[in-house]
Formats: sequence, structure tokens, C-alpha cells
Amino acid sequence: MKVLVVYYSMHGHVHRLAEAIAEGAKEVEGATVEMRRVPETLAKDVLVKTGALEAQKAFSHIPICSVEELASADSIIFGTPTRFGNMCGQMRQFLDATGQLWAKGALVGKVGSVFTSSATQHGGQESTILSFHITLLHHGMVIVGLPYTFQGQMRIDEITGGSPYGASTIAGGMGERMPSENELEAARFQGKHVAMIASKLTR
Repeated sequence: MKVLVVYYSMHGHVHRLAEAIAEGAKEVEGATVEMRRVPETLAKDVLVKTGALEAQKAFSHIPICSVEELASADSIIFGTPTRFGNMCGQMRQFLDATGQLWAKGALVGKVGSVFTSSATQHGGQESTILSFHITLLHHGMVIVGLPYTFQGQMRIDEITGGSPYGASTIAGGMGERMPSENELEAARFQGKHVAMIASKLTR
């Protein structure tokens, strides 16, 4: 049973969540978990100016995903930063290239799930995940979120991401805040939960 974690990360916040998602999915017996990045679309000089080029060196070893790889997975967990309440352009461009998969129904019945990050506490995390679900529904995927059995999303003693739609983190206006332990635990929970459901469906 194959789980793909497919994401875009500019400064490392989504990458850190992706690692935690993968950790959780690996806890499920029989799960093979692979991490993939979507292709970069920004020019190198832009990446240099924003500091992203340096940040991305930390996860440059993660292979770039091909569209065809999606069809080989039993479940796909997508990660994207928010861009004005939607997925980032890099992820949108990648998904817009999946028309042939859609035409063949190649993703129908596969489990799909989403996690995200935003600069601010209410910076479009929920709308990003929910609007992402629309694409997955067009592909006929079975959508899985982060159930309230993960009690960490009920916390009010600290600022934290995480909703029933999926794990998330708050990066800060300058990207200075990395995922908290509670946010990482949400991602691990989501990864394991998705893999468990995919395992049941593949059986």
C-alpha cells in the first residue's frame, strides 16, 4: 500500500509538516511512504531575493514528483502554503497538468488529503484546504481530513494550527515560526489516519 506525500515548500514550514505526515503514515503496517516535491516555477533570482533558495537546500534531496507517479499511489497527501486563501501557484500548475489522469479516471477511489501553512493565525488555512478538495473531488478521490479524535486541535492554551480539514502551521510574517510540537503531532496523526483508511480500502 503506497502513500505519496506531495508538497511545495518555499521556506521549509510545509516540508517539516510533510516529514511529520510521512512519519505518521509509516506507522501503519504495510505502508510504503514516499515524499515528493512539485516543480518550482519561480525564477532563481526571485528565490535568492526571498531567501527561499537557501532554505530549500535543506530539502533539495527530496525528488521532484512526476504527474504519472500519482497513479501508482493508493493515497496522496498534498501539502501547500496558502496564497490568498488558495493553494500556491506551483501546486496549481502541477495539478493542472493532471488532465490525462482525469481522462483515464486514474485517481478515482484513491484517498486524498491536504495540509497547509500560512503566515498568520487566520491566513486562509481552512479555505486553502477546502478549495484544494475541489480538485481532488474532480479526480474522484476519497477525501480524508483530521478528525477531532486528534484532541490537540481543541487546545486553547496556545496558538496552534490544525482543523478538521487538515493539519496546518502558522509561519509568522517573516517565516520566523517553525511548526510547534502540537502541529507536528497533528500532521503525524493525519498521516497515520490517511494511511489506515487507504489500507482498509486496498484490502
